[in-house]
Amino acid sequence: MSDGVGVTGTDWAAWQRSWDRQQEWYMPDREDRFRIMLDMVEALAGPAPRVLDLACGTGTVTARLLDRFPGAVSTGVDLDPALLAIARGTFDGDDRVTLVTADLKDPGWTGLLPYDAYDCVLTATALHWLRSEPLAVLYRQLAQLVRDGGVFMNADHMIDEATPRINAAERAQRHARMDLARKRGALDWADWWALAAADPVLAGPTARRFEIYGEHADGDMPSAARHAEILRAAGFAEARPVWCSPSDTLLLAVK
Repeated sequence: MSDGVGVTGTDWAAWQRSWDRQQEWYMPDREDRFRIMLDMVEALAGPAPRVLDLACGTGTVTARLLDRFPGAVSTGVDLDPALLAIARGTFDGDDRVTLVTADLKDPGWTGLLPYDAYDCVLTATALHWLRSEPLAVLYRQLAQLVRDGGVFMNADHMIDEATPRINAAERAQRHARMDLARKRGALDWADWWALAAADPVLAGPTARRFEIYGEHADGDMPSAARHAEILRAAGFAEARPVWCSPSDTLLLAVK
C-alpha cells in the first residue's frame, strides 16, 4: 500500500525503517553492499531480472531491487514468521513479489517456489546461520536454480582466520563505535525483538519465531575464499568478492 499502512492499521514502512536502523547499528556500510549488489545485477542480468531473495527477512533486498528496477520480479523465501509478516504487509498488492515460507534446510524447499529458474539469487546477512555442510548442500541447490549465465550473490560476515591481529583490531574498533551509538539510543537485536514482541500484530509471529530459532542460530562464518571454493564445487563457473568491508564481503558467483 502506498502509504505503508496495512489493513491492520500497522505502519509497515515504520517497521521497515526500524529494522534498517537496527541492522545499520551492526553494519553502518550496509547500503554500500546493496548498491554494489544491484550494480552487478544490472551488469550481468539486465534491468528486469527474475530474482530469488533468499532468507529475505523483511524484504530489504527486494525493496531496493524494485525501487531501482521496476520491471524486476522477486520471490522472497524465509522461515521467520515475524519478518515475513512485515514483508507481507510491505508488499501487499504488489504482483511483482511472491513470498514463500520455507526452511532452507528442508531438502524440498525449492519445490515451493513459483519458478524453476532465476536470473539472480541474492542474500544478505543470513547464511552465517548455517553450518558448513548445510551451506554446501544449499549452494548445490542454488546451482540448479540459477540459469546458465545467471548469478548468485551473498553479502555476509566472512572471517579470514589467517589474519587474527587484523580481525581483533577491526572487531575492537567496530564494537567501540557500536557502544557509542548504543549510548546515543541505537537499538540492538534484543531491543528490536522486544519491541516486536510488544506489538499486538507482531507478538504472535515473534513468539513463533523464537520457538523456531531460539535467540540466535549457531552457524559458521567461512572465509570468502572458502565460500568461493564451495560455490565452484557446487557448479558455479566463477566466484569472487566484488565488495568488502573490514568485516564483511559481497561474494558473486556466475553459473
